[in-house]
Amino acid sequence: MTKSRTIGWVLLVSAVAVAGYFGWQRFYGQEVTARAENAQKSAARRPAVPVTLAPVEKADFPVFLTGLGTVQGFNTVQVRTRVDGQIDKIAFQEGQLVNQGDLLVEVDPRPFQATLDQAKAKKAQDEANLANANLDLQRYTKLGEFATRQQTDTQRSTVAQLTAQIAADDAAISNAQTQLDYTQVKAPISGVAGLRQVDIGNIVNSATQTGIVTIAQIEPISVIFTAPEDQLPYINEAQAASPLKVIAITTDGKKPLAEGKLAVVNNQVDTTSGTIRLKAVFDNKNHALWPGQSVSTRLLVKTLKDATVVPDDGIQHSTDGLYAYTVGQDNKAELRKVKVSQSIDGRSVVDQGLSPGERVITGGQFKVQPGSLVTTAVASTGTAPSKVQQE
Repeated sequence: MTKSRTIGWVLLVSAVAVAGYFGWQRFYGQEVTARAENAQKSAARRPAVPVTLAPVEKADFPVFLTGLGTVQGFNTVQVRTRVDGQIDKIAFQEGQLVNQGDLLVEVDPRPFQATLDQAKAKKAQDEANLANANLDLQRYTKLGEFATRQQTDTQRSTVAQLTAQIAADDAAISNAQTQLDYTQVKAPISGVAGLRQVDIGNIVNSATQTGIVTIAQIEPISVIFTAPEDQLPYINEAQAASPLKVIAITTDGKKPLAEGKLAVVNNQVDTTSGTIRLKAVFDNKNHALWPGQSVSTRLLVKTLKDATVVPDDGIQHSTDGLYAYTVGQDNKAELRKVKVSQSIDGRSVVDQGLSPGERVITGGQFKVQPGSLVTTAVASTGTAPSKVQQE
């Protein structure tokens, strides 16, 4: 009796447990189904996120090294006087573009003209003495045995002395003429005249260090800038093939000023800064570059062929690294982790994560999540950049 009752209770408890389990399963399944249906209805009701798209392109991508440089005159000359005297005339304007040989300043020429006239008179006197000595020599020669040999030799010596004196007179005349020419101070090079240091009436002399004016040659003009020493092997290798292109732009990076060529790689690395000094030369026909001006420089070192290029706006940053949102044919966003090697002027080179022909979101990402439905407008990709930077 007792055993049968125990078995009955066990069967009853088991039946109740099985019924409770199946009842819970049915209730929970209905709740999950309801939640899924509600989520689908909510997703269907959620509006598509408006975004801007740009295509992933395959293009040649020039790589530039960027730096800061200072413009210098190709040649710079401080003009000084080579004679002493008073300034009678100033023939240039400050800031004027002067040509080589143009008159700048005239020093009082009268003392030097007098010295030249004196040297010419001395030569005329010596020429007259030489003519007389030659006549005497001819007379002694014609006398034959009636003139002693000593008289004839002495007269020949006198003629030789006077001939040498005339040569000295010629040298004195040449020197006096040179000093007279120095009274007209002329431009030794073509360039822009700076602020003058003297006025009419000032006394100048060749011993003073103060110049009359400084002339800077600006056609062509040079820019001195630096590059990291670890880039020196690549620069030398590329420069050996052909002169590298250098672009000078304003320090804010907004306005290109001129394009030139790399002319000089300095013969020593600066060990304190780990940089190498470089010199670029620009034609500067439009005078966009000016001596002393600070500029940003971009030195072309290589060109990446068939690189995968996207706009910078398509690359996003997170704690896990760089990523981008792509949009497929179903207009749904997909998150892609990417690796970027080069970036400048609004464009980036992607080494991993994207392929040419795909579309990336460049605007409106703050509302986008993986799987979000988007409405699209294609962004203008513009032209390929002419300036990029190696990181």
